[in-house]
Amino acid sequence: MLDPLILLALAGVGLLAGFVDAVAGGGGLIGIPALLFVGLPPVAALATHKVQGSCGTAMAVVTYWRRGFIDVRALTLAVLLTLCGSVIGALIVKRLDISVLTALVPIALIAIALYFLFAPNLADTDRHARLPFARFVPLMGFGLGFYDGLFGPGTGSFMTIGFVTLFGLGLIRATGHTKLLNLTSNLAALLVFIPSGDVLWPAALAMAVGQIVGGYIGARTGIRYGARLIRPLVVVVSITLALKLLFFP
Repeated sequence: MLDPLILLALAGVGLLAGFVDAVAGGGGLIGIPALLFVGLPPVAALATHKVQGSCGTAMAVVTYWRRGFIDVRALTLAVLLTLCGSVIGALIVKRLDISVLTALVPIALIAIALYFLFAPNLADTDRHARLPFARFVPLMGFGLGFYDGLFGPGTGSFMTIGFVTLFGLGLIRATGHTKLLNLTSNLAALLVFIPSGDVLWPAALAMAVGQIVGGYIGARTGIRYGARLIRPLVVVVSITLALKLLFFP
């Protein structure tokens, strides 16, 4: 049983993680190390993080949706395929050698950071889409849902870059749509983790309280400041995640 002061500290960690995740993704960079630090085994830390992270992401989704930045109807098929992809990835992860992803994903994340850093036309307004939204977003959802169930790091960054570069969404709408698909893939993973008894519920619930507050504040902040805040945070999160994978896999 965790000490009440530790649970209080984890709630604070959840608030910070929820804020960062709602704006740019990458809340796991904060939440998972904190859970490992207080003594949870890696699988339990990941499962517990998925529970509390889903609460913060859900709050962010509601906030973006209420402000009109998520078209739930247009994403219905994408949500279903993201769910399917994530479950399939989680079920087969133990049968595959994913070491190649450890080498390739940091390169992709650095490329995303460079794109967000130097691309001159990133803004909050929508632009011309390169691919039909209704046809290809579900395929992106399935592919990245599968990746999230299989490996996971950088999923939010990959989704955001996809919505911006392929489907012409402004950064705020891209972030909102990413949050919905991210929530879907997290819930799919919990279909595997919860029945296995891997979640430490006191820690998950304490962090969930912080996540809900942080997710709300982060979403409102992202909506208010838009590309001015989302753009640099995506760069920082992507580079930090790439460095973690390279030097602390």
